Amino acid sequence: MATQADITAMRRAIALAARGLGFTSPNPVVGCVVTDASGHPVGEGWHQRAGGPHAEVHALAAAGSAARGGTAYVTLEPCNHTGRTGPCAQALIEAGIARVVYAVGDPNREATGGADTLRAAGTEVGQGLLEDEAEAGNLAWLTAVRHGRPFVRWKYAATLDGRIAAADGSSRWITSAASRAEVHRLRAEADAVVVGGGTLRADDPHLAVRGIEGAAQPLRVALDTRAGVLPTARILDDAAPTLLVVGEDADTRHLPGVELLRLPLRDGRIGVDELLSGLYARGVRSVLLEGGPTLAGSFVAAGAVDQVVGYLAPVLLGAGPAALADAGINTITRALRLDVTDTARVGSDLRITAVPTASAVPTPKGA
Repeated sequence: MATQADITAMRRAIALAARGLGFTSPNPVVGCVVTDASGHPVGEGWHQRAGGPHAEVHALAAAGSAARGGTAYVTLEPCNHTGRTGPCAQALIEAGIARVVYAVGDPNREATGGADTLRAAGTEVGQGLLEDEAEAGNLAWLTAVRHGRPFVRWKYAATLDGRIAAADGSSRWITSAASRAEVHRLRAEADAVVVGGGTLRADDPHLAVRGIEGAAQPLRVALDTRAGVLPTARILDDAAPTLLVVGEDADTRHLPGVELLRLPLRDGRIGVDELLSGLYARGVRSVLLEGGPTLAGSFVAAGAVDQVVGYLAPVLLGAGPAALADAGINTITRALRLDVTDTARVGSDLRITAVPTASAVPTPKGA
């Protein structure tokens, strides 16, 4: 049975893991706390960047010889393979760690097996401590591994009656400055921010992270089937990398130097599955969907929305575009049901975070 000291150490490891959000893709965020044989914390660390030392290596380095006979608390099962870094399971064994407690099993077939390696070496292993908390902190990577496509978080801002703009198209600003600042945090945590052609033409969005010191800039992805974007568009500046997704036959001669992803069109549109596959192949493991209602509807219809973050302002309009357009749902029995996982006041607004219910989650590819 876990002690309060175990829980405290693992909760600290989960907090450490969060520091890697936005920097570790295509790897997971991981935190680790090492205590000595008497149970006193002597080292901690987190995975800081892809290709760099893993959380366990940082924590063991900080602990030094005090790690021998101690316990390592890790948010994810220690890896068992050699990639750009060595296997963490072996590093823990060599450091003389007597006990390893991890929260979430590693679903990556290439890296799993660390627990078995530790047990074979005589190390005591415990699993599942604060599993739900650790899973929530690593939701994007875990979803990507399990489904073979990027995790998709759909963010929208709307009035209390669900309008994202007034009847004349004006929308600045529906939500508070505090809500708008939070969106930059969501961008910083994502590998890519995605918008559609309608948003590209109507709003000329910039999509880069602002106001967060040291933040990693996400890949700005714009769907523009005919490549109609002008070279002067804000999304094409050098503040952050940009990927323009166009149809196979789009004329892009006016966009020299712009990175392109050419995809086949379905009824004049870019398919969600093809888009996500193309992004996954580029190492993208998490997407922030910031497009308008049409693009959001396409993602919902494709079963490709893993989390919804809605900012609702205490405002009524009564007319204007809704947050979600046609999503292929024509009867209440087919409605996408969600479980609310968090609610919070942000400035004058209400932020609601929700995920599809278990019955609505699509079967992972290859399952």
